[in-house]
Amino acid sequence: MTLEPRPKRYPPPEFPPRQVAAFARTPPAIFPPILGLLGLVIALRLAVGRMDWDQGPVDFLAGLVVALWAFSTLAYAVKAARRPGVVVEDLRVLPGRSGLAALTMGGMAAATIIAAHAAPVALGLMLAALIGHGVLAALLARLLLSLPPEARAVNPTLHLSYVGFIVAAPAAVALGWGGLATVLFWATLPVALAVWGLSAAQFAKAVPPAPLRPLLAIHLAPAALLSSVAGLLGIPLAGMVFAGLGVAYAVVLLVAGRWVTAAGVTALWGAFTFPLAALATALTVTGGIWIWPGVVLTAVALGVIPAIAWWVLKRWPGGRLAAATNAAEA
Repeated sequence: MTLEPRPKRYPPPEFPPRQVAAFARTPPAIFPPILGLLGLVIALRLAVGRMDWDQGPVDFLAGLVVALWAFSTLAYAVKAARRPGVVVEDLRVLPGRSGLAALTMGGMAAATIIAAHAAPVALGLMLAALIGHGVLAALLARLLLSLPPEARAVNPTLHLSYVGFIVAAPAAVALGWGGLATVLFWATLPVALAVWGLSAAQFAKAVPPAPLRPLLAIHLAPAALLSSVAGLLGIPLAGMVFAGLGVAYAVVLLVAGRWVTAAGVTALWGAFTFPLAALATALTVTGGIWIWPGVVLTAVALGVIPAIAWWVLKRWPGGRLAAATNAAEA
């Protein structure tokens, strides 16, 4: 007689159900759309200034968005303090990798927003964000080196981790640290070129799967940021070149929109937000023939970015966003 194998034993369900500690599953995926909102405030401030309109409503929105970033950062800090190893665990997945980079980039953008109102606070925030971004970049490099070669494929999130330092340059200019802004510009430029080149070569060999295609929008961000910073540093030719490159890539994304969004709305749509805001800012800073396109793009961003941010952030409570993006739990 043949005996059937014993069925696998499963642990009995917990009763009452285990309660997750507060902020223990804070998903890094909340930060890309928040970075987009911060960038939108910066773009709005420039566009309103160009139109010579009242800055009061924009300053009110700026206060709300900076407070949202601060609260979200505190939530993730509580998670990391409870179990520091979750940071590396979150870096293992693309939503976590891009989200953590956006967290510190958000600190740099927030420093730009508050520089005119509280320079000492903005300076401390900018330096802390740069240091935090450097720590995350080092942790990511260590993680990538520990993985097998096939797991080290180039992807657009590398722009966030290793070119994202450039986001601090406008704050540095506003605070009178022009030398730091110049260093950030010339240090991140070759990194951006390298990631673009490697990504193009990889794209020629293999097309990314539909769920990851929204991340391709991240390639737009370095062009827009380099354009803005070049304009602030008095390098107008470089600013115009990168602005043109950003517009060209934006047109490509728009034409390929159905292909890029084939997987439907997901948390990775946060990757559309901050490049859109950065391009609107770059066109407005470049000026000349780019002013009106920059104002129009800012108006478009005013509708698109909050909609995506709301879709993503409303899934944070209850853990739906954490489950969908494989966020680690402290």
